[in-house]
Amino acid sequence: MEMTVYNPQKGRLETIDMNLTKSNTTWFEDCAQDGEIYSITDIKGGLVICELGYTYPIWIYDVTRADLEHDKQRAKELQSRYE
Repeated sequence: MEMTVYNPQKGRLETIDMNLTKSNTTWFEDCAQDGEIYSITDIKGGLVICELGYTYPIWIYDVTRADLEHDKQRAKELQSRYE
């Protein structure tokens, strides 16, 4: 499926083709408030971080879920570096 993401490396929104599956996505079921990270997905040599709410997901190059040890807090810290 196509998804619009924010690419901070280019400073713009982009539409990319993404397939969210069990093998490439970690879901965090315990989200309750907007701004909490609900999924991280490995895609095209990078990582897409999705928050609960109406913000665009962020696509960060050269990072994987394994680099973050599939951890929601580490994903949030990484995301904050690009905001």
